[in-house]
Amino acid sequence: MLRGMKRLLLYILLMAACCAGAAGQQGTTIVQLPITSRASQDAPLTPLAKTWFVRLIPPRPTFDKDMTAHEQKLMEEHFVYWKGQFDKGVCLFGGPVLDPKGVYGVLAIRAVTEAEARAIAEADPSVVAGVNRIELAEMRLAFLGKQR
Repeated sequence: MLRGMKRLLLYILLMAACCAGAAGQQGTTIVQLPITSRASQDAPLTPLAKTWFVRLIPPRPTFDKDMTAHEQKLMEEHFVYWKGQFDKGVCLFGGPVLDPKGVYGVLAIRAVTEAEARAIAEADPSVVAGVNRIELAEMRLAFLGKQR
């Protein structure tokens, strides 16, 4: 087992050195390693092909300031839903964008296919209820900080 780990580390270092040499000769080279995720902490790692950017679009630009009691309850359910997705490792990050033209939400999620990503995003209680709507696009995640 130790020999296999040494071999893997050597391979990674060799690949990094090759890429660094190529980058110095031809410009910048981006190396994208396979992404893995777990549906739960006990589940085995499974390869995931893509990261998806979700934009949550509210019904009006003033939504954050004039939500009805019903909309407020849906947004609380929205938060609980996405916190659960975050805890499972499906949602990488998310939160409101405080744009002066109107607040909206953004999330980055991992899913194998666009259909799977869309199903995850459309299961948001605020979307199911027809209050918010989503836009979805594939994203190449280049940087993701550690939790502090």
